Amino acid sequence: MSTERLNRALYGSKLRVYAIMRRTTYLLTLISVGLLVYAHGMVEDPDTVQKVFYAIDGIFAVFVTIYLLRILYAFERVRFLRRTWFEGTLMAIVFINLVGTYLLQLPIIYNLFDSVDIKVSVELYRVAVSVYMLVLLLIELLETRVYFKVLQFKPTVVFLLSFVFLILLGSGLLMMPNMITSPGSMRYIDALFMATTTSCVTGLVVVDPGTYFTFSGQVVLLMLIQLGGLGILTFATFFVSLMRQGMGIKQHLAMYEILESDSIFSTQHLLRKLVLMTFTIEAVGALIIFTTWDKNLEFVSLGSKIFYSVFHSVSAFCNAGISLYPEGLYTAAVRNSYALHLVIAVLIILGGIGFPTMIDVLSPQSIRARMRAPWKNWRLLTRISIYTSIGLIALGTVGFFLLEYFNTLAHLNFGEAVITSFFQSVTTRTAGYNTVDISALSVPTLLMFIFLMFIGASPGSTGGGIKTTTFLIILLTVWTTIRGKRYVEIGKRTIPHAVSYKAFSVFVFAAILNLLFLFTLTITDSQFDVMRLAIEQVSAFATVGLSTGITAGMSDAGKGVLILSMFIGRVGTLTLAVALSTRTTTTAYKFPETHVPVG
Repeated sequence: MSTERLNRALYGSKLRVYAIMRRTTYLLTLISVGLLVYAHGMVEDPDTVQKVFYAIDGIFAVFVTIYLLRILYAFERVRFLRRTWFEGTLMAIVFINLVGTYLLQLPIIYNLFDSVDIKVSVELYRVAVSVYMLVLLLIELLETRVYFKVLQFKPTVVFLLSFVFLILLGSGLLMMPNMITSPGSMRYIDALFMATTTSCVTGLVVVDPGTYFTFSGQVVLLMLIQLGGLGILTFATFFVSLMRQGMGIKQHLAMYEILESDSIFSTQHLLRKLVLMTFTIEAVGALIIFTTWDKNLEFVSLGSKIFYSVFHSVSAFCNAGISLYPEGLYTAAVRNSYALHLVIAVLIILGGIGFPTMIDVLSPQSIRARMRAPWKNWRLLTRISIYTSIGLIALGTVGFFLLEYFNTLAHLNFGEAVITSFFQSVTTRTAGYNTVDISALSVPTLLMFIFLMFIGASPGSTGGGIKTTTFLIILLTVWTTIRGKRYVEIGKRTIPHAVSYKAFSVFVFAAILNLLFLFTLTITDSQFDVMRLAIEQVSAFATVGLSTGITAGMSDAGKGVLILSMFIGRVGTLTLAVALSTRTTTTAYKFPETHVPVG
């Protein structure tokens, strides 16, 4: 039968078959996700777990069959395969594994991992199935009109709601019994706190992630860090661009505002670069971390060593600062691993300079363009982000070295003290890892930390704070006022007054918010001195994660304040203000000018 005759024979039933396939896919996806949650969070009997995964494998077989039917009914089959290459790749992997496991009695995936000396346990299989099911569910949801109806809201509102959804979902998963090593389940306030600190890539913890959570719980933390670092909307739209030939104007507009790109129609290419570059840097970082673990450091298995490497690479690049060691990088086993500290510091810097800057400097297209034209300068945002970050890192390194040389650095030689000072300067602004005892730091050092944390990372990054550009524009505006000049200038460019107003608005909003929350904490947790509470509050707002060790001992009300502070700090003070505000009816008027004495 020719292709044309086949298409004519199938044409009459196409709509009906497509409707059946889509409904079947929705139903089976929901059932499989429910089975996964049941297996992860509730079931302890290995036989029951195995039966659950047999059922999921059966659902996988149906998915593969549906995909083959979609190819059959596509009519333009080659074009369909090109358009759905990502989904087709997933289906091919599942098909090969099913055929090998159940028909040929040859578990290909198991044998593949065994060949590199990674023993695939039920837990690792759970991870693989969970990731696949989440991707598949996301794809199915994105192919419906639900996603596009959501994007009809203001992008700022959608951005806020995406983090609320991620936090609530994460807290629900973390409360399941199999997520923790002790009997029972996690208290909701603690689960909500851990879901918030991972989704908002902060790093403050009320429990030790390495010992309190099971492997499944740690995987949930890792996924929350990754989704929170880039933003769930970024991942969602990325999969839309993979599954379709292009994005609609509404999706372009939404991501244009969220990613702060140059033009509306550059967002799709920027988005793909962003996600692929993120995965590449995290993968390279994990590989280097894997090689820099101390030789005396013992891991349960090769798989555990790989997972630790991936977890710390993702946590560092996303500026989360969460470690699987009890005292973070200050734990005795890794305290003196200075090569590891430098690798993590580089990952923190890359994650903190902002995605637009990273793409402008590190993308292959930008590198090739500058090799052809070495005189071509970076974009103004790139120069501001990099030079300001270098200045703040240098200030923090020198300041920490001088202030702590006879305190926490006293037992180190000069080279070790310099590396430790550099690492603490890098991590204080964005990540929250520590290689010294924070509770032993002097008061001047803690005040310097508050200053650096409050400034934070650069725009478009995974870090928090008021941002380096805000800080620089405020300084330039003050300097311009002192010199009596009319316009703020930088890099032979004039900064509009509206940008200066925005910078001061962010600063004032952030300052008032931190003072208000700190005042509240002095009431709810009066057992701690104000300096410790100030470190905790600013660290939460700036999504840094540094603590003097009082987080777990705070009251439920205090934890609630920190949860709200982490959320506001992650989504951005101005974003929250814009999302909650109403636009004025008109601005086409001006009252008579008057002069008010200032200063």
